[in-house]
Amino acid sequence: MSDQHGPPPPHGAHGRPLTGAEKWAAFKKSPFFPATVLVFILAVAAGLFAGSYTYTMANPTPRHIPTAVVGAQDARHGKAFVDGMEQALNASLRLREYKTYKEARDAVDEQEMFAVLNVREPGVELDVSGASGASVAQVLAETAPKVGRAVHVPVQVKDIKPLQKGDPRGLALFYISLAAVIIGFVGAIQLSVHARALNPAERIAFTVAYALLGGFAIAAVVDWLMGALRLPFVESWLILALTMFTSGMVFTMFNTLMGRWAMIPTWGLMVLLGNPSSGGAVSWPLLPSLLGHIGQWLPPGASVNAQHTAVYFGGHQHAFPFLVLGGWAVLSCTVFWVWRHRHPGGRGAKPAHAVGS
Repeated sequence: MSDQHGPPPPHGAHGRPLTGAEKWAAFKKSPFFPATVLVFILAVAAGLFAGSYTYTMANPTPRHIPTAVVGAQDARHGKAFVDGMEQALNASLRLREYKTYKEARDAVDEQEMFAVLNVREPGVELDVSGASGASVAQVLAETAPKVGRAVHVPVQVKDIKPLQKGDPRGLALFYISLAAVIIGFVGAIQLSVHARALNPAERIAFTVAYALLGGFAIAAVVDWLMGALRLPFVESWLILALTMFTSGMVFTMFNTLMGRWAMIPTWGLMVLLGNPSSGGAVSWPLLPSLLGHIGQWLPPGASVNAQHTAVYFGGHQHAFPFLVLGGWAVLSCTVFWVWRHRHPGGRGAKPAHAVGS
């Protein structure tokens, strides 16, 4: 008889249709919610990634080029050449006078100046420094002869600090620093996925370990295996290792503060903002001025800066890029350690009654 009447009528909460709020709550608890959010995040990230690199690198334009001046600075033909260069470049040569050519060369080695203008009779000599910035040197070297002909001033251009033969565009240092940055935080991501149970001290120790080994591998491949660059091996290796460690700990810091969404600020800071403004692919004088200043305070820019000086300006290394890398590393480790209870990894302490079980 019961079959003739069909199933019993629905009753209670199980029988009524779900409200919109209940459907939304169920969706947020399902794996479809983070997957949907990631779809939109990745789309936005792709556009921002393309836009940030295109904005800084597609059409680099000089704005202020630090240039040392020696010789007859007040000579008419020297002023005519400088005015012609600034008009042709649509930028200013930030001139600083030096008493001797040696002082001007020292300023180039200290990376305070990007070129030396030696005003003589009847013409000028423009010494560019490819190692200081290949893009800047190229712009100056291409523009100077044209300006000289236009203002009827003989011009002689030479590169006093050329790039190595295996790196004619000056991009190799950018690429190895980029590798250290990306593998640095990817390594931290992988530790979070595959070694989730690591306790805080263990996580930091393994980050140090893969940074040291990864930095060594990058330097060995580029120098020993490919011969693309002649590196001051130990110094370059340790710069790469410090970069990888800093990058890994930056992700770990954000993972502590933001959980599963840590990739968003890490990618934004290190890749979208840090790498285009690092001065590696496009020298700082050719970057938008704000980016040029910001880039020096971020880990990618500090890494490129330290590596660049180590390879091309040995004996003139500065403390600033190491302070930047070290500062980010200390900040990240401190935040991670202080709020380590919020980090999604770790084994935790076993209850006392479970020890003997």
